[in-house]
Amino acid sequence: MATSIERHVSCFLTVHALFRADFSAVQCCDRSISTSFLTKIMSEPEAASSSTEQPIEVPDAQEKREEFSEPETKKRKVCKPNDEKKHKLEDRLGGILCCAVCLDLPRAAVYQCTNGHLMCAGCFTHVLADARLRDELATCPSCRVEISKTAATRNLAVENAVSELPSDCQFCGKQYPRNSLERHEEQECEERISWCKYNRIGCPWRGPEHERQEHENQCAHPHRSGAEVMESLLAMDQALVEEKKLYENIFDLLGYEKITFNEIQLKPYRTDEFLHRLFYESSRFSAFNNQWVVKARINNSQKDPTQSSERDMTYQLILKSKSATPLSLNYIVLRGPVGDIKVKPRIYEFDFTEQSNESPYVCLPLPDSAECNRLLAAKTINFRQVVEQQLSLLFVKKHINNVSSVEVNNHVA
Repeated sequence: MATSIERHVSCFLTVHALFRADFSAVQCCDRSISTSFLTKIMSEPEAASSSTEQPIEVPDAQEKREEFSEPETKKRKVCKPNDEKKHKLEDRLGGILCCAVCLDLPRAAVYQCTNGHLMCAGCFTHVLADARLRDELATCPSCRVEISKTAATRNLAVENAVSELPSDCQFCGKQYPRNSLERHEEQECEERISWCKYNRIGCPWRGPEHERQEHENQCAHPHRSGAEVMESLLAMDQALVEEKKLYENIFDLLGYEKITFNEIQLKPYRTDEFLHRLFYESSRFSAFNNQWVVKARINNSQKDPTQSSERDMTYQLILKSKSATPLSLNYIVLRGPVGDIKVKPRIYEFDFTEQSNESPYVCLPLPDSAECNRLLAAKTINFRQVVEQQLSLLFVKKHINNVSSVEVNNHVA
């Protein structure tokens, strides 16, 4: 038994000694390989190491934490102190001298309350008219002090300052004083739209003013025969006859007994539909002992007017109060004293009754789409509406029928 145990112990010691010897040999081999590798790296010339990529450094724990850390919060953008657009004097004056109601620069007279708040002539008359319709005292929209034709005063200094502020030309984009901008756009601008001088004989050319002379030198219409030109002349004569008839009707309209002039201001609103369509509506105004409203819309309530390059406006006259007798009216839109709308006069007629109190939508005769876009860009649209009442045919027929029935009854009696 003892011999067997001794034999096992001696075997165990032998195996243990062999294992320690192998492990020591492996360690020596690894140490020699590491030493030779480091010696080779250190022995390379310094120039070669500088010409190649730098040795990769093992990032420590601090660098790893910084790599996965949260990014810094964005800093607020600060405008440069030399930002000319925001620091121009005319831009700052535009915000100071604008109307307190429509927030636009006045184009005509400027009124102020006793506390100095400014209002353009259109908004001033509009505030007074609203107060009259509500049977209230007119007050300043900024400070609520009472205003009236006698209490408010004109501010000539502001009017002159506004007239000198620069405004952009719609054709060339350059800036000119507001008091000379209209003359520049109509007579001086080289980019303004002009017609060929041979348009009277049928030339349809339209283009910038600086290209007109070149076109006229090459225009073929001066060399056409008289028979070819006659068609264009007949069309022009027909247009002149219609224009002459229109102005004769306007002069006749001004000679009627019952006629009113109203300064209308249209303000933009949105419908309650899913697609909020733009429309314009005025406040109530009085004419012939009744209350009226003017309503306008763009492109005849097109679903999406932004998809069309051609734009126009239509409007209607609405009777808001009840009238005992039918009203046969002629109405026309003109440029008023406080507005700058460019409109061609056109007379419309409609018979208002208790059942039919809204006229159909009729065209607001603007010269082109550019004028419509200019009106849409403004805060409000100001114009003068002339309304003339003539004896209604319905009322005449009703009166004749009543008289005839009375005569028949008297004859029978």
